Amino acid sequence: MSSEALTRDAVAKHNTPEDLWCIIDHKVYDLSDFVDAHPGGSVVLEQVAGTDATTAFYNLHRQEVLEKYSDLCVGTIEGEKSEVIIAQPGDLSPVPYAEPLWLRPQFKSPYFKETHRKFQKEVRKFIDKEVRPVAQECEKSGKYIPQDLIDKMAENHMLAMRLGPGKHLHGKNLLGVVKGEEFDYLHDLVQAQEGVRANARGFQDGNMAGMTISLTAVLQWMPETELKARVVNEVLTGKKKMCLAITEAFAGSDVAGLRTTATLTPDGKHYIIRGTKKWITNGMFSDYFVTGCKTDKGFSVILVERDENLETKLIKTSYSTTAGTAYVEYNDCKVPVENLLGKEHQGFAVIMANFNHERFMMACAVIRHSRTIVEECLKWCNQRIVFGKKLVEQPAIRQKLAEMISLVEANQAWLESIAYQMSHMSYAQQSKLLGGPIGLLKSYSTRSAHEIADRAVNIFGGRGLTQSGMGKYVEEFHRTYKFDAILGGTEEILSDLGVRQAYKNFPKSML
Repeated sequence: MSSEALTRDAVAKHNTPEDLWCIIDHKVYDLSDFVDAHPGGSVVLEQVAGTDATTAFYNLHRQEVLEKYSDLCVGTIEGEKSEVIIAQPGDLSPVPYAEPLWLRPQFKSPYFKETHRKFQKEVRKFIDKEVRPVAQECEKSGKYIPQDLIDKMAENHMLAMRLGPGKHLHGKNLLGVVKGEEFDYLHDLVQAQEGVRANARGFQDGNMAGMTISLTAVLQWMPETELKARVVNEVLTGKKKMCLAITEAFAGSDVAGLRTTATLTPDGKHYIIRGTKKWITNGMFSDYFVTGCKTDKGFSVILVERDENLETKLIKTSYSTTAGTAYVEYNDCKVPVENLLGKEHQGFAVIMANFNHERFMMACAVIRHSRTIVEECLKWCNQRIVFGKKLVEQPAIRQKLAEMISLVEANQAWLESIAYQMSHMSYAQQSKLLGGPIGLLKSYSTRSAHEIADRAVNIFGGRGLTQSGMGKYVEEFHRTYKFDAILGGTEEILSDLGVRQAYKNFPKSML
C-alpha cells in the first residue's frame, strides 16, 4: 500500500474507464486495470470515477474486499486519516452488543475472573489466525478439516479442552494461561463460544464435533485398560478421529426403536455388529464409532473401529459437506467385548450421561452465533443508505434490532448462570439438577435463533438470501440454525424434559 499524499482535485482528474481512480475511507485506489475484473461490471466503477466512493462502496461491499485488493491503493488524501476500524487477530469488537457483557470493558461480572479473560484472549487469537481462514475455505469447498490444523489444535490441547473439565486436562498448561486442573465450565463456555466466531456452520461441526460428543463416553464409561489409554491418546493427539453413532433412519430421539444389533459370538469374546446409522457427524472421516446397539436384553454402547466391514456414504445436508455427515453400514463388524462402554444392556445410562455437556455446548454455540448475526445487522443498519438516510433511522428497523438484542442478552445471561452452577456441582449433581434447565436453555436459544434469523434476513433483504457479499453470514445462519434445533434433542423433546424434570420431585405445594 502506497503512502503517497494526494489531493482530492488530483484524484478527480482520473475519471475515465482507462484511467479510473476513486477514494474509499480517505485512501486512493487506482482501479484502471481492475475495471474488467470487477464482478459488478465496469458501469458501476465508471459511476464513481474520480470521486469519493466511500458511501457507495460500503453500501455494496464488506471491508474484507478492500483488504483483499489493498495492492490497488496508491496513496491517501493529504491531511486526512482512515476512519474505518480494521480488526486484528484477538481484538474485541467495539460494536455495541457484539461481545457478551462480561467482555465489554465498561462492565463487570460476578462469574468471570482474570484467568477467564486471559484465556479468552488467547483462544480468540488462535481462532482468528489458525482456524477462521481454513474454516471459510472448507465451508466453500466442502473439503474435510486438514490434518495440519488438527495437529495444531492437538498441540495446543484445544481438542482436549472441548471435552470440558476433567482429569484428561490435568498436568497440561492450556495456551500458557490456565492450568488444566483449574479449567472450569466458564472456561469451557469461553472456548465453545470463541470457536463459533469462524462463522462457518458446516465446518463448526466438521471441526471434530463428533469427538466432543463421543470421546466423553469413552473417558467416563470404558474401564482403565491399555485399550482405553491407546484410544484416548490417538484421538486427543489428532492421529485418529471419532464420532457418535446413535441415530438411525428408524429412530432418532426414540433410542428404544434402534434396529442395529450386537450379537455375542458363541465363545463370548466378540460382538457381531449389524445395522445402519444415519446423519452421523464426522462419520465420513472417523476411525472410531461409538455405536448404540440392541442387545438381547436391552441397549448397549460399543466402540467400533473402522474396518473393511464398515462402510460410510456422504449425506448432503443444508450446510457444507465439510461436516462429513455420513450414512454408516455395519456389515457384521467383529468387535472385542472389551470395547463395551458401561454395562451390557444398560447403554441408555451411557447416552443420557453424555447429553448435558453436548446440549450445553450447543447452547453456547447458537447463542454466540446469534450474537454475531446481531452485530452484522447493527453494522449494516449503520452503513446502508435507503431513501437518503441510514437504515437504522427507520423506527421499524430499530424495533427489530431491539428484539434481537434482547433475545441474545437474555440467553447469554441464562447460559452464564448455568455454567457457574456446573462449575460448583459434581457430575452426579449436574445430571440430577441441570438436565431440565440445560434442555430448556437449548430449546429457548434455538427458538430465539429462529426469530433472530427471520428478522436478520428481512433487514438485509436480498443480500440475506445470497451466499456471498454483505449478507453471507446472515444467509448461512438462516439456512443452518435449524441444526442446533434438531441435533442433541429437538426443541419439543427438550422443553418437555425441562417441565417433566421440574415435576419429578414436585413439593406438596397447593394454591
